[in-house]
Amino acid sequence: MTAFVAIALVLAIISAASVAGPLWRGGVAGAPGARVAAGASVAAVLLGATGLYVTWSDWNWDSASSPADTPVAMVASLARRLEREPDDLQGWLMLGRSYSALEQYPLAARAYQRADRLSNGRNAEALTGWAEALTLGDENELQGRAGRLFEQALAIDPKAGKALFFGGIAAQRRGELPLARQRFAELLNQDPPATVRPILEQQLIALDAAIAQAPTAAQPGAAGAAAEVRLSISLDPALAARVPAGASLFVLVRRPDQPGPPLAAKRLVATFPQDVVLTPADSMLPGRSFAAGDKVEVVARVALGGTPTAQSGDPSGQVLYDVGQDRQKRVVIDRLAP
Repeated sequence: MTAFVAIALVLAIISAASVAGPLWRGGVAGAPGARVAAGASVAAVLLGATGLYVTWSDWNWDSASSPADTPVAMVASLARRLEREPDDLQGWLMLGRSYSALEQYPLAARAYQRADRLSNGRNAEALTGWAEALTLGDENELQGRAGRLFEQALAIDPKAGKALFFGGIAAQRRGELPLARQRFAELLNQDPPATVRPILEQQLIALDAAIAQAPTAAQPGAAGAAAEVRLSISLDPALAARVPAGASLFVLVRRPDQPGPPLAAKRLVATFPQDVVLTPADSMLPGRSFAAGDKVEVVARVALGGTPTAQSGDPSGQVLYDVGQDRQKRVVIDRLAP
């Protein structure tokens, strides 16, 4: 197996973990179908990441080095070459891909930004890679700069696979369900791998259901209209030394004393204090979410191991929340997981 295959596998895993936890914020709060669509988009990322990258990757497989070369050595060599050849557009694009695979998202964004400048803003891959690096570094970027960059990439190349995928998710979060459907339909028309096709088909079915129900859900007083969990999360100063820079913060909404996957979740960078809003669009599974009138438990946990599963020693805090009644509630991370 070549060194790049190893990099690609890492990238697929990181992309799924970063985007699926749960992708993709904002959505159409209050629409039951929208909750289904949000859950389906998570499945699309978790199950389809590898197929998507194989299909739409721009990596030059013929240029892969020998198995003896490590990914880090390959990237370092490329970076040194670009110091001598700073106008090599393809080199900067390759450097961006490589940094993303090594989880060096700020460096990846910088490399893609350099490629974008060299192309005078006319290279869809540079824009898509830049936006993807921003999103993998902080998924909230999908509602900001990264979302705008994906739109610019699609303006240049309306059939760009990755831009359609992330752009569809961003449109879904903004509540632009017909646009999201159009983009996922275009992906389906591009003959994706057999493992990805049924996921996209399910996503389209879920979006059709959300679009059909959206007018009813938008009426004043409809169920779920106030289905938001608003939090102010802070860290007990006594635990500050236990939280390294760049650690992940998972915020989960659960039904008290009920096992199983959470009703909604977000993965954030562990900076404190910070305000967080969760809605049914943050659902992880189709048909499993929360609505106004539910009494839920909210858990905020710093993942020292970087994984969604709690580990001994993880700093955490929790609070009960009455959806539709409570306004912003404070969660203090003041204990360690046993």
